[in-house]
Amino acid sequence: MIQAFGLTSNPRQELPPAVDDVSFEAPTGRVTALLGARASGKTTAVRLMLELQQGRGITHFRGRPLHRIPHPSREVGVLLGEVQGHPSRTVRGQLRMLCAAAGVPVQRADEVLEVVGIVSLREQRLGTLSRGMDRRLGLACALLADPHTLVLDGPAGGLSAREGKWLHGILRAHASLGGTVLFTTDDAKEAARTADRVVTLEAGRVIADQGVADFSRTRLRPRVAVRSPHAARLGVLLAREARATQRSVEVVNEDGNRLSVYGSNCADVGETAFRHSILVHQLADEVGDAGPAVSVPARARTEEVREVEPAAPQMAVVDASSVADEPPPAMEPSEEEAAAPMAPAQAHAPSAQEPPHSTGTFVVLRADADLGGVSSAASSSAPAPPRDERAAQAPRTPSIPAPARPLSPLPPPITIHPAPSPLRPLRYEVRRATGIATGYLTAAAVLVASAIVAVLLARTGHTPQAHLLAAWPQGLPLPPAALGAGLLGAFAFGDEFRHPALAADRGTVPRRLGLLCAKLVVAAAVAVSLAFLVVASDAVLLHLVYGEELTEVPADWLSTSASWLALVVGCAWAGVLAAGVFRSTTAGLAAVLAVPVLVVPLVQKALEGPSVRTAAGLPSRLRDLALVHWPFGAERVLAAGLRMIAQPVGSALMLSLTALLCAYLLTVLRPRAR
Repeated sequence: MIQAFGLTSNPRQELPPAVDDVSFEAPTGRVTALLGARASGKTTAVRLMLELQQGRGITHFRGRPLHRIPHPSREVGVLLGEVQGHPSRTVRGQLRMLCAAAGVPVQRADEVLEVVGIVSLREQRLGTLSRGMDRRLGLACALLADPHTLVLDGPAGGLSAREGKWLHGILRAHASLGGTVLFTTDDAKEAARTADRVVTLEAGRVIADQGVADFSRTRLRPRVAVRSPHAARLGVLLAREARATQRSVEVVNEDGNRLSVYGSNCADVGETAFRHSILVHQLADEVGDAGPAVSVPARARTEEVREVEPAAPQMAVVDASSVADEPPPAMEPSEEEAAAPMAPAQAHAPSAQEPPHSTGTFVVLRADADLGGVSSAASSSAPAPPRDERAAQAPRTPSIPAPARPLSPLPPPITIHPAPSPLRPLRYEVRRATGIATGYLTAAAVLVASAIVAVLLARTGHTPQAHLLAAWPQGLPLPPAALGAGLLGAFAFGDEFRHPALAADRGTVPRRLGLLCAKLVVAAAVAVSLAFLVVASDAVLLHLVYGEELTEVPADWLSTSASWLALVVGCAWAGVLAAGVFRSTTAGLAAVLAVPVLVVPLVQKALEGPSVRTAAGLPSRLRDLALVHWPFGAERVLAAGLRMIAQPVGSALMLSLTALLCAYLLTVLRPRAR
């Protein structure tokens, strides 16, 4: 069950708030429609409910606000706009990646694909999906964690009639299984066909909260409200004249002395009552305020109005058998309409754009609710309609200013909470990195470039063997392998911000330390693999072209290998951290290039000068201080590590990584401090 209390958006400069004190309920096992024209505040209300926008109010999902639910995706399935995902990722890969983020088994991806009917498209790329298939995939993403509640903003927008019926059937099925469904729409006919309850918004306020039967009867079409002590006789006369003139008129007897006449106007009804000397207490044109506005003739008038006390509501149904023996064939639904999922009370829902079912036939329906709508011509002495506990359903009259409502205490403020972190961050990162061809293409380009550079360096000569195997000429700031590792690391966060699959509604990704560690681990593994592949491929190619002379194992292979791996992994980590801090792949690659171009000269300048003391002989001094000797020649490994740190590139890379890590931690701790 969804309970929204006092949803109010922040004021927009001199304009009123887009949503002002919106409160409603969406019961369990029912489909609720949030209806309103464009700019009526539907999307803002949904974003306030989901704590995606700052404002005031509170929304309970089965008694708890969203930020108090441990795993929100398992409680509320959300569909806002199009599916956010890399265009090159497959449908199945997208769902499996989200399975890791939601902490559900990957088999759930195939299950929801069968539910939404796109199993045959599981290997298709996201960038090639049509609008209807994208809607189906978005619904699959919302159903992935089997949530109790579905909140969808305009799910049927841009869909065909057939796809819309299918979507509404899915929503009806989810509600029938005990779930809660809330969707927004600007089509009154769609709300009447699909929902069990309709909450109507206008200018950011709730103007009606009705069941679908009351909504379809009272707020969907223009009508003439008539109050007369001879209502039954007047209804028969109106039907007789409509049949004689071949006009489509529908008359509903609300109670003993009230009529609702659809398909006519005040002038015609008043003239009929005057010719037959029937006393009229109220005669007014009313326009439904849900859906497209319908023009009403301006010649409406009141014949005679007297002040009477409203009678107690009672059921009074006029027998239509004397007027028409059987309903016309036009009232039978077509095969497509019969197959569409529909609530029981929706079969005879009137439409704002379709004429009444019968032509020249007097149709009387049973009604038990108050009239709704906006009165455009009414008597000044007409009594006000009775008020019950659902005062929000009362009609609003533009010509009579509504009394000022008493100011209620301000609801609690709504704080935007960060997007949740994946429950399986390492599994999620592996599926994210391997789900698209970008990483494979980058690795292939690095291998080809390294092979070409190695062959050219061997041809020219005068290149150390270590630089030759790494394909690192003296003129380049970094070898191709280090640049490729940095680019792949930058993709780790750059793709997240460009295609925010984790938090498509917030436009950002979580900055949790668990997700950062997962990205660093995967980036390091990819960098180490790329470094080994580059050295191995260059050695094989040099052996084939120039023989064994250039592929001999150097004596200091251990320290050289450690330096090589440290350089590649450091570049990958610099790309990850910089892209996470600056929210851009380009910024991540720029940070990698800035290490040899900007930071290394600064480190070299700082290390120059006679006042700087050297750390020569540090391993031996540490060995002298130790109580036991270094086992397995560990002093050589320590000396190699210290030599790497003492080099300008190593010290510059460590300095850059430290600065980026501190900046990332500040971005993590700053929202918590707020």
